[in-house]
Amino acid sequence: MRFNIAIDGPSAAGKSTIADILAERLGYTHLDTGAMYRAVAYSALNKGIAYDDEENIVKMIEEMDLEMPADGRVILEGNDISEEIRKNEISMGASDVSKLEGCRKALVAMQQKICADGGYILDGRDIGTVVLKDAPVKIYMVASPEARAERRVKQNLKKGLEADYETILEDIKKRDYQDMHREHSPLTKAEDAVEIDTSYMTIEEVVTRVMEIIEEKTGV
Repeated sequence: MRFNIAIDGPSAAGKSTIADILAERLGYTHLDTGAMYRAVAYSALNKGIAYDDEENIVKMIEEMDLEMPADGRVILEGNDISEEIRKNEISMGASDVSKLEGCRKALVAMQQKICADGGYILDGRDIGTVVLKDAPVKIYMVASPEARAERRVKQNLKKGLEADYETILEDIKKRDYQDMHREHSPLTKAEDAVEIDTSYMTIEEVVTRVMEIIEEKTGV
């Protein structure tokens, strides 16, 4: 039986990287829900819609042509925006639009419909607490702000994006505060989630630990 796996945690904790590897090993599909919020912020920015304009943000989502293929790309209106949405300004914009109740409801409904038949790994901020409350496996990944900033710098350098450590560290701290203190679906650990601190773990060590948790929870 194919089940869903929920991975939550703050920005740059390694959720997407781990989800990608798990999806490949298990033959599942990774749905990056954070990328969906980034796509909303990216679209709003390009359409000149303010991040706090809930009515027009929701209307935009309803009309949005967004594709999330299994290869991890993010396709908006036929254009690959996978790299553009990783810029710091879009990260903060994603945090802003995620505060909007209407935006969250629209995207959560989309996410639940996509993974209704199981076989998906979802990562984000409210997967275990809102999107996949009944998921048999819930992981809560954390890491120190400093460790996450170092990772983001390395990622950005490889992609030719902004890589100033202090700027990225400050953005991560601001994003954490916004995500944890927003009114609707704030970032919190689900009661039945297993926490993993990835600060000083290698990617393979994290994957091994998650695979152990999957076996413990499901017998697979």
